[in-house]
Amino acid sequence: MSSTPDARNRIGDQIAAEDARVSRTRADVSRAALDVLTNEGWEAVTHAHVARVAGYSKTTLYTHWPSRFDLLGMALDAIGDMPHHEMTGDARTDLVGELHEFRRAISERRLDRILMAMAQWGASVDEIGRMRQRIVDDGQQYARRIIGEIASGPDLDAAVTMLSGAVICPALMYGTLPDDATIDAAVDIVLAGLRRPEQQV
Repeated sequence: MSSTPDARNRIGDQIAAEDARVSRTRADVSRAALDVLTNEGWEAVTHAHVARVAGYSKTTLYTHWPSRFDLLGMALDAIGDMPHHEMTGDARTDLVGELHEFRRAISERRLDRILMAMAQWGASVDEIGRMRQRIVDDGQQYARRIIGEIASGPDLDAAVTMLSGAVICPALMYGTLPDDATIDAAVDIVLAGLRRPEQQV
């Protein structure tokens, strides 16, 4: 016996409500995991603590995200797009602007803690590694595009790495962030090196 239109509509409504519940739970847990990671660090990202922050039971979290790596993946998924400087067309201005945005992301979003967790687990957990690559590619895309106008190959890779390092290295190694003068100097040194005339040895 076939179901009536009313019955089919009720089933459809139930499925839609269930989907909305799952989506809401996922969003809540993602935000909570990211909040714990950025404010308290990787060691605090446990099922019990994230469940308390998100307002759900540990059972719910263990059912859908059984490992701490799953919670880390949820946190990374909640990051969204990296902030970027509005491009002007001037290489120096735009690179300085990008590094300012990177510095602000570390200061305001605690991106340093996110990067530390990705560095720790990205090499051994495939899903975390893929998310790390996505976040890094997003963060470096404008710098890579700008420098790609004047360099390629190893020179391009080295320049992007050095500029990123000018911000992230002091954050991770010394717990400080570079000031404007240091960022300006880093950009000037890299651009001068890339634009140097060919010299005969």
